[in-house]
Amino acid sequence: MDHLSFKTQSVNKANANKGWVVVDASVAPLGRVASQIANILRGKHKPSFTPNSDCGDSVIVINADKLRVTGKKMTEKIYISHSGYPGGQKRKTMREVMEKSSTRVIEHAVRGMLPHNRLGREQFRSLFVYEGAEHPHAAQQPVEATLNKL
Repeated sequence: MDHLSFKTQSVNKANANKGWVVVDASVAPLGRVASQIANILRGKHKPSFTPNSDCGDSVIVINADKLRVTGKKMTEKIYISHSGYPGGQKRKTMREVMEKSSTRVIEHAVRGMLPHNRLGREQFRSLFVYEGAEHPHAAQQPVEATLNKL
């Protein structure tokens, strides 16, 4: 067997085979859905995964308003933000954030699971979260993804 016949392929932006995936947020709890989305955004489900390039697929998340959480997270999980001014710290529970916009909860969870650098910010731009079952990305012909298939 020729040991030079196996070449390691490094994927870059020019030759990355990016696609579109639809994930239903109502099928599993928040953490399981968010980790699946983060893996798809990074491209870890592909055999050509390259950790230093954006080779992941674009993800469309539907049914964010039907998101499930376990335990007392709705009342006890706190989201903290700061305006940058003295005394500008704000605390909101998950229920308060979900009432205003349920897409923020999924975005926050997925962003925490991506790399905290410019590559992670670029991969996060490929995430599209919608509260209902409809999305405007039908022209991209997205593929339905389930938890068991990945």
